[in-house]
Formats: sequence, structure tokens, C-alpha cells
Amino acid sequence: MYQVSVRQHFDAAHYLRGYGGKCEEMHGHRFEVAVTLESEGLNDIGIAFDFAELKKHLEEVLKRFDHVCLNEISPFDSINPSSENIAVTVYQEVVGRLSGVAISRVEVWEAPESRVAYIP
Repeated sequence: MYQVSVRQHFDAAHYLRGYGGKCEEMHGHRFEVAVTLESEGLNDIGIAFDFAELKKHLEEVLKRFDHVCLNEISPFDSINPSSENIAVTVYQEVVGRLSGVAISRVEVWEAPESRVAYIP
């Protein structure tokens, strides 16, 4: 089994509705997002999946999150923009761009020491 990962970041503000603490106030993060694919084998040139192609798809998904208040864009205008919800949203949007590829995880860091992993 091969795993191929790419990692990108975006900067955004958000607040967590109903949190009951300081995160209920608007604040910002440099979110880091990693997408990992799995492949049983390699193609005819010896790669499991092209890093450049995966990076392009992730960049296209993340560009709408960059330098915005996440609470003001879909789907976070109706669900909290928690790292957990960001991870599943990125998964749904990236998997919709790929065919015949298994995404094994999407990870989101909202700080260097704070990470969420969504494993479908």
C-alpha cells in the first residue's frame, strides 16, 4: 500500500457558535491542511499518484477559504467552522474532483500543536 500526501495552508478568521468560551469570539488561524491518498500499486512510470495533480486539487478547494471569515461562506454559514467540519468539507470537495482514488485521511491543523484527522 502506498500513501501520497500533500499539504497546503490558508489564513482565515472564524468563531464557534455556542462554544461558551473565548473561541466564540472571532479570531484567526493559519490552517494547515493535508490530504492523503492510498494506492495499491504504481502506474507505468512508477508513481502512485502525481503530487502536482493532488496539490492542484487541494489548492483549488482551499482558495475560497483564504482570507475570509469562514462563518460567512458555505457550508460554514450553517455549521460551525470547527477544524473537524473543515476536514470533512475538504474531504467532500476533494473526493468530488477525483475518480478511482481512495482518500484515506484529511488532516487540519489550526495551530502547530492542534490537529484533527478525518478518516472516511
